[in-house]
Amino acid sequence: MMKWVSCLSTKVSLEAAIQDLAAQVLVSLEGRSPDLGFLFVSSAFASDFSRLLPLLTAEVGIANLVGCSGSGVVAHREELEDQPAIALMVGHLPGVSLRVFHLEEPELPDLDSPPDRWQECVGIAGRSQPNFVLLADAFSFPINDFLQGLDFAYPTAVKVGGLASSGGLDANTLFAIAQGETPKLYRQGLLGLGFWGDLALDAIVAQGCRPIGRVLQISECDRNLILSLDGKPPLRVLQDIINDLSSSDRELAQHSLFVGVVTNEFKSVPEPGDFLIRNIIGVDPRTGVIAVGDRLRSGQRVQLHLRDAQASAQDLRDALERYTHYVAPDAPGVAALMFSCVGRGERLYGKSNFDSQLLREYLGTIPLDGFFCSGEIGPVADVTYLHGYTTVLGILRPRA
Repeated sequence: MMKWVSCLSTKVSLEAAIQDLAAQVLVSLEGRSPDLGFLFVSSAFASDFSRLLPLLTAEVGIANLVGCSGSGVVAHREELEDQPAIALMVGHLPGVSLRVFHLEEPELPDLDSPPDRWQECVGIAGRSQPNFVLLADAFSFPINDFLQGLDFAYPTAVKVGGLASSGGLDANTLFAIAQGETPKLYRQGLLGLGFWGDLALDAIVAQGCRPIGRVLQISECDRNLILSLDGKPPLRVLQDIINDLSSSDRELAQHSLFVGVVTNEFKSVPEPGDFLIRNIIGVDPRTGVIAVGDRLRSGQRVQLHLRDAQASAQDLRDALERYTHYVAPDAPGVAALMFSCVGRGERLYGKSNFDSQLLREYLGTIPLDGFFCSGEIGPVADVTYLHGYTTVLGILRPRA
């Protein structure tokens, strides 16, 4: 029978923290073997990262493990930011096949390669129908190209994860254990876990925004530059919408205005969850052109969005409500992974543990593990994207 255990240690000594985690694991698993582990480590332990896996494997024999460093970690219902902490979740998973893999940029196929070339690169056949957890270093790996290739190779697979967030160049660390191999520590690239068999993965993506104004159509664009909206200069359209807002929303728009791109062109009236939120990275007052942090095309529909604590909370609540209503009654989750932007947490809400306690409110006291990311990986309308300011939840459950 499947069994998950989530553990947390806040001891400041690495040796003491590992012993603390190992004791929790061994007691809670009650003699079961840990087949898989997810490990997230505060950057406060950066000087000890090279010693971490040897110490852990000496205490607990985890067959497969993926993990990374982060500015904060999540476990149980606690979100510990900018302080020493290690979060570990392990699972005893009969009937589940697992593959841990590490890739660097030169190993990737080009984007014109067929699906089987990407499957060879990952090392998992498409017929296995895997799902994926992905962790990466943003400074050394082309994550957007990889996600596009992975979606091409495994179109029905759910992919969730995040970018390590220890700091700048060469500061991030990825931790890996593949069954039968020596534990490894990587400073670059992507670390992935593919799994199939009696374990399913559901994704909940909360981008934390609320729409303002009306849905607009891109009349003309050049890559990431919107040249015309509804036949008018984009900046003029933006200003007209902002002028109709309340004074508080006009103030918010000065620093928290985004573009939501409609992901389902066949849906006449887009709803929450139908938008891919992207940054506005610049405007040209002379021409009225708006630059957005993604490639766009003429004919796409967009809507302006605002982000604040209230909108973020409501978006996550709505996403959890949809999930528990449509999915969970038939196949309740038994564990969860949480990948939350470093810009959320206390920085956004003014208090700790907000997102994790909301998850607990809807999904109960299931084991939880995760970290604060420099970018979050999750699907919108069955396409996998790299997000910002987002919380992505990966709900693990027995396959129905």
